[in-house]
Amino acid sequence: MSSATAPTEPRVYHLPEEPHLHEGHSTSLGFWMYLMSDCLIFAILFATYAVLGGSFAGGPGPKDLFDLPLIALNTAMLLFSSITYGFAMLAMEKNKVSATQGWLFVTLLFGGAFLFIELYEFSHLIHEGAGPWRSAFLSSFFTLVGTHGLHVTFGSIWLITLMVQVAKKGLIPANKRRLMCLSMFWHFLDVIWIGVFTFVYLMGVLR
Repeated sequence: MSSATAPTEPRVYHLPEEPHLHEGHSTSLGFWMYLMSDCLIFAILFATYAVLGGSFAGGPGPKDLFDLPLIALNTAMLLFSSITYGFAMLAMEKNKVSATQGWLFVTLLFGGAFLFIELYEFSHLIHEGAGPWRSAFLSSFFTLVGTHGLHVTFGSIWLITLMVQVAKKGLIPANKRRLMCLSMFWHFLDVIWIGVFTFVYLMGVLR
């Protein structure tokens, strides 16, 4: 009489473990991809202005419309905001919550001043009959400068949100990572504005 064969245990296959990514790596990578897409958007807007910037349709041009001293003051507001945000990041690295919040608040004030001056400029141009419907030059101008201003607006809202989060939870790693992302975004807007000031305003008045 043959003995019963013992049942064989099912063979278990273990999948190789995925490489461990540092916390926040995907966030930083995703944000860099977003900034690159924003670069493409502004590149298209700059190219559009380069093509349409000379089409005045018999209307006013840059020399007739742009108040260069006012725009230089506005540029200074945004440059100062980048400097104060840098001070906020230095305070963050030292885990000084109150100093970080203080510098973020000063940054918000400079950003608000920048937006106020830009809205004043837009309002003045429209009041003078130089709205975006007047010519291709003004359409491309309002689109380029307005898109940048919209980014500064969303950046300011993001800044307020982070200030609230830091006030509630302190400088935890997640908040530091978010502040770093906003830092890249804010400095990116600063670089874009330098291009706007040089290419649109300065060259428009001097040529």
